[in-house]
Amino acid sequence: MASYYKTINGVKMDRGLLDLADESVAGKGDGRISKADAAKLLEAVKDGDAYTDVEKATIAYIRENYKWTEQADAWFRSEINKWNLQGHA
Repeated sequence: MASYYKTINGVKMDRGLLDLADESVAGKGDGRISKADAAKLLEAVKDGDAYTDVEKATIAYIRENYKWTEQADAWFRSEINKWNLQGHA
């Protein structure tokens, strides 16, 4: 059985979020995370009703290492900030 976590550069990350990001850019469109893809990532983060340190590290890694459309990047940052302000951080 695969682990829920994946370690990258010594940092524990959420394998599910990484898999979603990989699926988002694999063989589709221009290889960037779209707004629809960003919405899937956001829902995956919100599923536990808290933005954990592991999820934060994983999203930071995805934001730094995957290409996003400008719209998707801006939308995701706005939505995750709104959700955090509601006490989910």
